[in-house]
Amino acid sequence: MSNRHLFSTLDGLVPKALRGIVASNPRLNLDETNRVVFDPASPPSQVSIISGGGSGHEPAWSGYVGTNMLAASVAGDVFASPSTKQILAAVEAVPSDKGTLLVITNYTGDCLHFGLAAEKTKAKGKACRMLICGDDVSIGKKGGSLVGRRGLAGQIGVLKVLGAAASQGASLDELYDLGTAINGQIVSIAATLDHCHVPGRTEHGTLEANEVEIGTGPHNEPGYRKLSPAPTAEGLVNEILKYCLDETDPERGYVNFKPGDETALLVSNFGGMSNLELGGLVDELLQQLLKDWNMQPVRVYAGCLETSLNAPAFSVSVINLSGIASNTPYSVEQIKGFFDLKTDTAWEAVAGSQNDPRRRPRAEQLVPPPPEEKKTIDDTRDLKVDPALLERMLRGAAEALIAAEPDLTKWDTVMGDGDCGLTLETGAKALLDALNTRHIAARGSVVEVLTELEDILEGKMGGTLGGILGIFFVSLRTAAQEHIAQQQQQQQQQHQQTTTEGGDGAVAVWAKALTLAVGHLAHYTPAKVGDRTVMDTIIPFAEAMQATQSFAEGVAAAVRGAEGTKTLKPRLGRATYVGAGAEGKELPPDPGAWGAMVVIRGLHASM
Repeated sequence: MSNRHLFSTLDGLVPKALRGIVASNPRLNLDETNRVVFDPASPPSQVSIISGGGSGHEPAWSGYVGTNMLAASVAGDVFASPSTKQILAAVEAVPSDKGTLLVITNYTGDCLHFGLAAEKTKAKGKACRMLICGDDVSIGKKGGSLVGRRGLAGQIGVLKVLGAAASQGASLDELYDLGTAINGQIVSIAATLDHCHVPGRTEHGTLEANEVEIGTGPHNEPGYRKLSPAPTAEGLVNEILKYCLDETDPERGYVNFKPGDETALLVSNFGGMSNLELGGLVDELLQQLLKDWNMQPVRVYAGCLETSLNAPAFSVSVINLSGIASNTPYSVEQIKGFFDLKTDTAWEAVAGSQNDPRRRPRAEQLVPPPPEEKKTIDDTRDLKVDPALLERMLRGAAEALIAAEPDLTKWDTVMGDGDCGLTLETGAKALLDALNTRHIAARGSVVEVLTELEDILEGKMGGTLGGILGIFFVSLRTAAQEHIAQQQQQQQQQHQQTTTEGGDGAVAVWAKALTLAVGHLAHYTPAKVGDRTVMDTIIPFAEAMQATQSFAEGVAAAVRGAEGTKTLKPRLGRATYVGAGAEGKELPPDPGAWGAMVVIRGLHASM
């Protein structure tokens, strides 16, 4: 886990963060002395719902203050409960004729300070109740027998429903009972790749490189179990769902899910996961919920619900909406309506439009690909070679490119954005797959292979290099077909029979086609020899083939071109500014030019 931070100390950071948070919602007020964010327009005619806890969990809880959700939040120091005085200031900031409901997660400090604040409020003759939420199944029934379950992000779902119900006139007691019922129908668990780091602190817990921890708390508390070696994402999700949903587990079977029960899924990013991986996690959860548990959540919420500073971790919560309905006067449709009611808070970042009347089942969202168009090859416009030779050349080039990936990635990290090696490796692996599964070299058809390469480049390889090579291969195929057709017409006119199975005839075809393809590529990129791009390999290769009619000479020119990029200053693309700091130092070769050279050399070496 990284211990680098923008702010090197916690001194003054919490109030500074609160000032920044309220800036995005000018309706809100901040009592900076007490670290209370509140809605000054909170109606006295409805119950005021207040939540809070230690800082470091943003957007919980200040981010949820606003219309149809919290009336106020109160923030303690990082991972520490706010004081009783702070909580009382929050109660005073949003007075209500119907009373105040304090909703907190189950941590000792929070329970004590919010509890004392509730007692002091009642002593003044004002209605006040405190609801304690705990949803973490990693705390087994025996281990949590005295204090109950620890609180995770499932509490945010409780706050959302209670805020909506309060806005529709529910009484203090009705809200307390509803919140109790919701909390009793939530199962949650967290998993982490490493612990978070607190700014300014030198010590912090860490996991080994090949460990994953299940049951980690949001304050860096050790988890229930460490898995080593770390499982795959699929394996980790499998473990997590067992802990949450296996009702036969005597320690963790907290909620009963009957066939047909409607559920909601909450996936909270602890702060250090990329949105890319979070999206993949949600998809894997939904797949396994359907396949292994016959469950299709009717609401899915994913994002930074309740974080833990910069922890590369997440929590998963499953809420039984039907179970809530069976224990309250509210129907499942009403409960879903509470979830769907719009707010002007951070909740909307994870909510989407799940109550849209146009909502469709997940299976209908995932559009199947159109039927694959059957490709036909015109034999009169095709170049045929020995199938065994063709396959050997293609495999040799692909395997050489895969072997070069680490160097290409390293060089592109210095001079670009680091994706060149992986992009080329993706294309090489796709080519090997086509050779293994679709046997694209079996007919000895060069045009069939070029067509397949076009599909790979268009469908699997993005980035600038993928675009350049895509145009190049389309042009190369078209030029080769046209040149072959012209040759065959001339042969027919002269009543001659020649073969294109290798030899000088094939080299002539390629020399001409490469020249035409390079010329066509010039319409789309200004890159020329000396600009430190892939063209430093392609152009010399094509020119040498045309001038010498020799594949070996073409390869030699390609090698010289790629080697020459080590001394060139970038003139085009991202490298012109990303690699600026490398001036005066020995540069690595251009990864695109080197990758193209590796392919050309691999083709030749396998002949």
